[in-house]
Amino acid sequence: MPLLNGNQNGKKEENFAGKKLRALPYELLQRGGDAVKVDLQKNRLKQITGINQLKNLTELILCRNEFTDFPVDIRGLHQLEKLYIHQNTIKTIPENVFPSLEKLRFLKLSTNRLEQLPQDINRCQHLIYLNLSNNCLRDLDPVVGLSHLKELYVERNRLADLPELLFQNSSLTLFKANGNPLRKPPQEVCAGGLKDIQNYFAMLEANAPNQKTVKTMFLGNSMAGKSTLCCSLKQGCSVPVDKDNRTVGIEISEVDIEGIRFIFWDFAGQEEYYITHHVFITAQAFVILAINLSSYNMDAQSFKENVGFWIKNLQVRIPDSVVLLVGTHVDQCTDENDVKEKKKHIRDQVNEMVKTHIANLEQHKKNFQDKEDSSLYYDQINQIERLIEYKLKVLDLVPIDCTKKEDIVKLGDHIKSVVLNTDTFPSIEQTLPRSYYEVEKDIRELLKNGDIAEHGIVSQTTLLYDLKKRHSTLDDEKLKLILQYLHRIGVIMWYKEIPELTGSLFVEPPFLISLFKAIVRHDLVLELNKISSAQLKSENALTVQKKRWISDYKYRASLNNVAIRILVRTELQNTYRITDEDLIEEVVGSNKKEGSLLSLLKHFDVCLSTKHNSPLNPKANEFCPKTKWVASNPIVYEPDACLFPSYLPDNKQVEQKWESDNPEDLNIHVYFLPEIPHGFFHRLAIRACSLYSPYWIGKDQCMLCCGDRRFLLRERREEDQFIEIRCKENELETSEDIQKAWEVIRKIMIRLNKLTEQWQGLCLTVHTPCKSSDCDEYFEWNDWQEWLEDSGTSKFNIGLEEKHTCPNGHQRRTELLFPRTPDAST
Repeated sequence: MPLLNGNQNGKKEENFAGKKLRALPYELLQRGGDAVKVDLQKNRLKQITGINQLKNLTELILCRNEFTDFPVDIRGLHQLEKLYIHQNTIKTIPENVFPSLEKLRFLKLSTNRLEQLPQDINRCQHLIYLNLSNNCLRDLDPVVGLSHLKELYVERNRLADLPELLFQNSSLTLFKANGNPLRKPPQEVCAGGLKDIQNYFAMLEANAPNQKTVKTMFLGNSMAGKSTLCCSLKQGCSVPVDKDNRTVGIEISEVDIEGIRFIFWDFAGQEEYYITHHVFITAQAFVILAINLSSYNMDAQSFKENVGFWIKNLQVRIPDSVVLLVGTHVDQCTDENDVKEKKKHIRDQVNEMVKTHIANLEQHKKNFQDKEDSSLYYDQINQIERLIEYKLKVLDLVPIDCTKKEDIVKLGDHIKSVVLNTDTFPSIEQTLPRSYYEVEKDIRELLKNGDIAEHGIVSQTTLLYDLKKRHSTLDDEKLKLILQYLHRIGVIMWYKEIPELTGSLFVEPPFLISLFKAIVRHDLVLELNKISSAQLKSENALTVQKKRWISDYKYRASLNNVAIRILVRTELQNTYRITDEDLIEEVVGSNKKEGSLLSLLKHFDVCLSTKHNSPLNPKANEFCPKTKWVASNPIVYEPDACLFPSYLPDNKQVEQKWESDNPEDLNIHVYFLPEIPHGFFHRLAIRACSLYSPYWIGKDQCMLCCGDRRFLLRERREEDQFIEIRCKENELETSEDIQKAWEVIRKIMIRLNKLTEQWQGLCLTVHTPCKSSDCDEYFEWNDWQEWLEDSGTSKFNIGLEEKHTCPNGHQRRTELLFPRTPDAST
């Protein structure tokens, strides 16, 4: 039964959440006249006739219902202060509703289908919180004039321009607009937050110039011709690239094609480099996918390796990107008919792939909608609808002969016509203050004049000082805003979120890339073998140790830190002729301090430190409660190697430590739709292992320990792909032990959920499989993200029954299936 006559701080509350209601309950209208809060979420309401009888209502919760029209009866609730009506399908809000809600302070309208707002919404002069995210809005003019508004969320709409007057509101303290095709200000400015937007408009002149900039990423398998394409497009003619000069890591360059600024990122095709691709692949990009037509076979496997793999990764990583297929090595194909047949095969397979992707999403959506109480699955339905709305644009394949200038020119003209199509690239033309262009130009001049060293590493303090000498009207805050914008478009690199690097900028990105490729490369064993005796002596190392480094890398994916320092030092000295020992040590580190390169690699989940377990010290100072404990030995930096999980060949170590599964283990499955992204599992393992030690990582398994409890992460790439998280049941003796184990799983899930934010095209569901060994049924988690958002114990699953039964009749204690919080009233 619903909670009637409930009281909170002496005020009456009515709770009808999740009761499958299609109309307001009679008892609410009869006895709820004194209610100040009514919770009607997770029902099937389409209208709420009679709600205006609740004259004292100050808070109304209507989320997760079936409203398509805004319930105008709300206009009679003159005392209303908080309205939650998100997660419905409301398309329009009529005029003359909000002027009646003079006391409204909090309004959550996110995740609906709103295309425009009523002009009189700005009559709610007491409104301090407004959430309009996940709608279809194209302008925000109606919200200008809300003078007391403090928080405004408009993420994932269809906004191109933001009204300047909105940011002259001195009350506004928080504004988020990610996921819009913004031109004024550009998304790269909005990503910095409210202060950046306000400074942008403060610097914007009346006749500010527009610029067309396209970040262009060249992807494809090794030897597909990416580098040849990239170089030829820059020169406007055929530029052959030798096999020995193929891309190692990523190459960055820039070219202007008739007023369009292209920033080219040429990604190496060998699998060894995939672990760094995520660092530089960004949203709203133009992707040129090179396909070697001469070696392409018209079968499923060839399509999967040359095309399907890349399309799938783009679907989950940047599902709103534009992909141009370019068929290379046409001159090596049998004849013109051979090229036409391969082009048709690729086109048909791509169309079928996209069609199947949408059909699978639609089927999953229908499965949730057909459940007995579909309102409980609104989050999942909404996520899938969002994925369906994404339109990865895969353009028809253009076959070219890279040895012919006319083909290169033809491809350049085609690329130009593609990016100038506003339907394809709605935000290509961006409005920027002149100072943005001037600061970028000044940095180029500082490099050219030698005021910044050739390698491009410069301290924040020095660069700001040099720039302020040239721009008397720009203070530190405005200059930092411009530098952050240049970082987001890839012109410079400034990782200010990494404490060790916040004071340094890389104004020559190719230099930073060259550091990456010094140790993340397909021929690393060859480079290790090249290490000379003199280089070994400089690090007080022996030849026998070098052999061990090679063996550890080949069989354990572990690279010794001394080897890393030698390889990077060699790159710095040979390629950039750097002899400054302080700079070299800053980059490569020492046996006392971690270098900036390793800090970067760890920050981006490429590797993690491995440490020797130190024996217990019998002479250590005794610990006494309520007194300060002093270590007997100073803490020093002593990791001896870095583990690169993506290169691990098997799971032997993990399997030995874990032993075997037990059906009674705590066990949850996190399902990924449409699939687990390439490299996701190892990035998750790195983040999880940074929390707990000791740990063991394998090819697709990871075991870590918290106290005497063992936890296993396992990647399952079956038809339905999922990551399994387990805890040994025989190590959980009491209910308190079980709750502690759930808390560890929660911390792992928080990192998993946070990591998925980097893949816009993902949808997750969580199940607990039935513990009976011969049963395929499972228990669904409806609101698992709430468990991550609160303390993990305060709200989630309060008052669940002591036991749960699966559809096949197998029963288990609830605390072994879900993290359960006992009801305080029982």
